[in-house]
Amino acid sequence: MTGRFSTGAREFVAAVLAFGLSFQSKAEQTVLRLTLQLPITNPIGQNVVAFKERVESRSDGDIRVEIYPSAQLYRDKEVPQAVASGAVDMGVASLTRFAGTRPAVDLFYLPFLFDGIDNIAEVTAPGHPIRDTLDAQILSTGARSLWWQPFGPAIMLGKDDVLDHPSRIKGRKVRVFGKTLGEFVRAAGGAPVLLSGSEQFLAYQRGTVDFGMTGVTVVKSRKLYDVMNTLTKTNHAAIEFVVLINEGVWQRIGVGARSILSNAAVESERELRRSYAALHEETLEWLDDKMTVRELSSEGVEAWRGVAAPVYDKYVERSGDIGRMLLEEACALD
Repeated sequence: MTGRFSTGAREFVAAVLAFGLSFQSKAEQTVLRLTLQLPITNPIGQNVVAFKERVESRSDGDIRVEIYPSAQLYRDKEVPQAVASGAVDMGVASLTRFAGTRPAVDLFYLPFLFDGIDNIAEVTAPGHPIRDTLDAQILSTGARSLWWQPFGPAIMLGKDDVLDHPSRIKGRKVRVFGKTLGEFVRAAGGAPVLLSGSEQFLAYQRGTVDFGMTGVTVVKSRKLYDVMNTLTKTNHAAIEFVVLINEGVWQRIGVGARSILSNAAVESERELRRSYAALHEETLEWLDDKMTVRELSSEGVEAWRGVAAPVYDKYVERSGDIGRMLLEEACALD
């Protein structure tokens, strides 16, 4: 017996070591499962795909993001709890989905509060008191906001009816996606029906509801024009989505991974915020060939505004000092 390995033994040892290194590399890979209630073709979905590509490229594949679109895992109303509990690592949810436990987030759904896209861009920018306060509210649930996604102003859909006056919805059922918007419908004499985005098409098709509130791009991506034929540009609320990550996951993944995710999130938010106004208008032009698209007249705007006062009172009542402070900040905008 010599002190040297045979050629076969050396090859065996090399193979074992290679397998061990390969196994270790795979074991160290971080896989983040992300639930998305919208189709991947929606601009929100495409924005998440761009984030995924940035993260995977910059981490050399050490971080992998798996996207599950179209509510395959969770409906939008279930996402905040699913992420906060750790049932899924990441998720995309409408900001209003936190209103049940953090009512101050519904600031953006107060009817006609924000005057145009510039105001919204200002208050949603990182570092603004409104954005920072709401991010802290979200974090207190166990889910961290990585970035915000604009979804455009809320519009109203109907079958044959153009919703140019609140009297149009009196005694009728209206799909809403949050408590504050439900109160707005109720103040106008309608009956709000809270439905997830993925439930809209069937609800409109079956007549479960008479009218609906949503964002313009989802009318295209979910083909809602096949079941509703009028779109009224009421622009009564600013729809914002947030991309969330479980706080426990965030703390476990390490400083380097957090840096990669944070930088990719900042770029993804900036990119979508910069392009969304043009995208919104392009989508409206595209939909103009599919359905009747109407502006609100100045009289129509005033009529809708006229029923909104009780909604503001209830918001402050629910959200207390935090909501009052946020409302004051919003009202102080130029």
